[in-house]
Amino acid sequence: MDEKKYFVHQSSYVDEGAKIGEGTKIWHFSHIMSGAKIGKNCTIGQSVTVENRAVVGNGVKIQNNVSVYGMVEIEDDVFLGPSMVFTNDLNPRAPYPKHGNWIPTKVKRGASIGANATIVCGITIGRWAFVGAGSVVTRDVPDYAIVVGNPARIVGYMCECGFKMRGVKYPVEKEQKYTCSNCGKKYQIKKEGVFLDES
Repeated sequence: MDEKKYFVHQSSYVDEGAKIGEGTKIWHFSHIMSGAKIGKNCTIGQSVTVENRAVVGNGVKIQNNVSVYGMVEIEDDVFLGPSMVFTNDLNPRAPYPKHGNWIPTKVKRGASIGANATIVCGITIGRWAFVGAGSVVTRDVPDYAIVVGNPARIVGYMCECGFKMRGVKYPVEKEQKYTCSNCGKKYQIKKEGVFLDES
């Protein structure tokens, strides 16, 4: 590891065997374990743990008090809010350890997970999806969907830029095209999901 290419606060620990990309900043009281992989230009907040077999992409922001457990994969440009929670075992028992046989979870590119949300293992959070603060997510979240509550449910859709798609309801009643009033990105709204229009 070449520490000149990324920053680690003196109160944090980076174990030998961890891989960290250039430009990443690791702040106070955090622990990056051997076998963890963190990409370029990430911000790792205070009291964050990234475990062995956890993968964090490029440009990810992890706020304070988050643990990224083994078998959790975070793609590029994801935002993890303060004190949000991942799990990697559906039915843990102290006397019956799984010995690393964890259940994988994936958070796809650009998704945002709000403060104190809980992500039950074995699911996928879609690209640019938005999980509201305090939500408990127990099933897959589609691309661009906004989910809130316990259990989390879809209440709408959000543009990549973070503005809600006004007038686009779930479930989709009719197929349409949508242009974001904030950034101008264009989408196709279909019954099977929301898709960026790259034509």
